[in-house]
Amino acid sequence: GSRSAQQGASGGDGSAGGAVAHTPSTEDFSLSLLDTNLPAEAETELRSFIAKRLTKGALFEGMGNVASVGLSIPEGKVGCYYCRFQQESLLEMATLESDINAPEYVVCFLGGSEKEDTFRLELDKYIQNLKINLDLEQKNLETCVSPYLKSWFEDAICPIQRVVQLFQDKLASLLHAALSYTPVEVKNADERTERDINRFLAAASLQGLVQEGTMTSLCIAMTEEQHKSMVIDCSGPQPQLHNAGSNRFCEDWMQAFVNGAEGGNPFLFRQILENFKLKAIQDINNLKRFIRQAEMNHYALFKCYLFLKNCGSGDILLKIVKVEHAEMPEARNVVTVLEEFMRE
Repeated sequence: GSRSAQQGASGGDGSAGGAVAHTPSTEDFSLSLLDTNLPAEAETELRSFIAKRLTKGALFEGMGNVASVGLSIPEGKVGCYYCRFQQESLLEMATLESDINAPEYVVCFLGGSEKEDTFRLELDKYIQNLKINLDLEQKNLETCVSPYLKSWFEDAICPIQRVVQLFQDKLASLLHAALSYTPVEVKNADERTERDINRFLAAASLQGLVQEGTMTSLCIAMTEEQHKSMVIDCSGPQPQLHNAGSNRFCEDWMQAFVNGAEGGNPFLFRQILENFKLKAIQDINNLKRFIRQAEMNHYALFKCYLFLKNCGSGDILLKIVKVEHAEMPEARNVVTVLEEFMRE
């Protein structure tokens, strides 16, 4: 692997990455360096840190960890993402023939701080792609592996930042589409921009935070309303949006992103995005609680209505609870009344 010092798109945190290989035996193991851009002293310290983690059995194959590590570099203490893995092809051979001892690798990326655990899933995917492409027998370390690892910061950490800078005040519509599961079509964009937009939408959606059945039903409902698909045309310097929706909730959060753009820290953007989703989930849970109360209490029904009017995201919340309560007659009746009030 490789370790590369880079800057974020607008002067973000300096970042570095690297990989070491280790060959385990029954009782001990050795760590041999494949590639790094750390100074020799710092590399030795990092290797010692990884060795201790391996001794404790704290590295599970394919699952990254984030920890704070102190190194002899100007930044001093940095966040270290590290992940142990085996090459896909050799792993299959080792499974078929038990006497083959497939080498294992540990990749380390340095940047931000240990609190910046928010990109761990993206980096796990990044390592997954490395596993598929890694073939040291073909001597592709310099031609494929090193360049791939050198671009980790740009490819895995910066997409959210790039989307914020591209969309500016139009970001509210992108947040609205992600939250409401509205299908999005990207036109006339280069490959990286389209990938960035899709990754932003995936990161901003409530995937994994709301029930899977609700997600599926919402996606089906929104896909059936084809006239509501949002189209993003990237043919000009600024993206043009068609059939875009928005609400006060998304506009308020868009402002938080735009304000954060001045510092240009990609970790900050991801934290804002996580806070955005957390607030949306809190609002959904509050509304569901009010609906349960409203099944037996007309005053609670009025509280539901006031909450939907004032939260800034009533249009989306009502759709989500409608899908979730579709099989519950009393709650469905409450939602129907709320829909009528909101329409009026």
